[in-house]
Amino acid sequence: MQSSSSNSLSNQSDIQQRIQSFVVMNRIPRIDLANMGFIDPTVVGLIPEDTARQFNVLAYAQENGRLLLAMANPFDLLAKTIIRQRTGYSIEVGFAPKGQILEEIEKYYSQKANLEESMKELVDFEVDEEDEENDEEQLRIQAEDAPAIKFVNLLLLQATQDRASDVHIEPQEKEVKVRLRVDGILREISPPPKRMQSGIISRIKILGGLDIAERRVPQDGRTKIKILGRQIDIRISTLPTIYGEKVVMRILDKGSVSLNINDIGFEPRLMTKFKEVLMQAHGMILVTGPTGSGKTTTLYSALNYVNSPEKNIITVEDPVEYRLKGINQIQARPQVGLTFAAGLRSILRQDPDIVMVGEIRDRETAEIAIKAALTGHLVLSTLHTNDAISTVIRLINMGVDKYLICSALSLVIAQRLARRICLHCKTEHKPEEDIILRLQSLNVDTDSITFYKGTGCDHCGGTGYWGRLAIYEFFLLYPEIKEMITENASEETLRKKGQELGMESILQYGLKKVRQGLTTIDEIMRIL
Repeated sequence: MQSSSSNSLSNQSDIQQRIQSFVVMNRIPRIDLANMGFIDPTVVGLIPEDTARQFNVLAYAQENGRLLLAMANPFDLLAKTIIRQRTGYSIEVGFAPKGQILEEIEKYYSQKANLEESMKELVDFEVDEEDEENDEEQLRIQAEDAPAIKFVNLLLLQATQDRASDVHIEPQEKEVKVRLRVDGILREISPPPKRMQSGIISRIKILGGLDIAERRVPQDGRTKIKILGRQIDIRISTLPTIYGEKVVMRILDKGSVSLNINDIGFEPRLMTKFKEVLMQAHGMILVTGPTGSGKTTTLYSALNYVNSPEKNIITVEDPVEYRLKGINQIQARPQVGLTFAAGLRSILRQDPDIVMVGEIRDRETAEIAIKAALTGHLVLSTLHTNDAISTVIRLINMGVDKYLICSALSLVIAQRLARRICLHCKTEHKPEEDIILRLQSLNVDTDSITFYKGTGCDHCGGTGYWGRLAIYEFFLLYPEIKEMITENASEETLRKKGQELGMESILQYGLKKVRQGLTTIDEIMRIL
């Protein structure tokens, strides 16, 4: 038996040596997982755990639409075929020692917290009934109780692992509702006992540097914590309700957000146009869409692309969500007079090359931004409109002169975020009849589309979706468009002309993603 065992070990060692020799001969890159630092668990999770263990493979990054893999045997054709089929990505393979891969598999697949199980330990813990007249000292004692600390820690861990953007803690009459916003949709998770409400909220307020004794007025704060080896910024907002303070924690996970311009999802044709406009010395780029549609991420990616030591880039934002190296960022403070307009005026005295304004909310800010774009500055900003064409109409309605808009505005991008179909439970699907009729009323040939949806599985938490993709509408202000604007053309006339010049509407772009099997038609209808 010993001889057989040692022969087996010897054979495995020989195989590994041969693989390493082939790696060198074929110039396959070596991946040093031990010194790589943080690996996004979302990327790791694209490969099911059983597949990762079976083939000794780890997904460690996404780049330009490809999935980068570290494999103990990069010549395993079966493994690569299965991974392509299960993930839907094209792959790029590198070599890493089997020991390193197994260590990372244990690290990333075994750290998933089960909040529901942990809550069972808290249910039987005795806490005094909540008293609205609790003084500050009593609230502080409750906040420092082990169950309150444990719950908040587990909640933030769960939110980070589930890729939540927001955590809602909502006191009700007889319960405390806890919801996470994942991929833009709120979903409930297991709540704590009602009697822990005061301690949990006080604990969160202490983390955010808020006044725990003040429960009559809204408060805002922020904190930084370290979860799973990476820094997480958390913005905290409290709001007094009839059953206690409602708390919302906005999670800004820098490690899960790519600010590489090539990762924002533009098609090659649109990306080329976008980069051309960004390299202009002056002009204005506006990104529009509802709250939570990824406008700020698009602008940050654009700033990263143009950032260089030769350019002075200044932003005024409210709030500053991500700190960008080499860029001067200003936090707007309306309460002390530092509004977007005031900040923009000051920025223009700082010899800027590129300016970003967090949002254009009024005529004053719009006019200053447009005049800056006309005087040799590239200006980027956001606006809340439903589509790209209506952005021009909105600026006109604000009172901005048409000739200024035509002279300054170079590009408008309307943006939405649609949920991706989970690749682990993707299946063909026939939409509801009302969806089919609605599409047909929009002159869409539904017979030419194969529709898909996710049935729901453990990987996606039963939702059928995993992650999001961006849906865009590009509106370039060609000379013909500018002439029509000065002649008071209607919104519908501008839209028809834009489509003649190659502009795709959000619906058309979304249908393209439906045809590619990346999202569902229900999701496209939801975000329009």
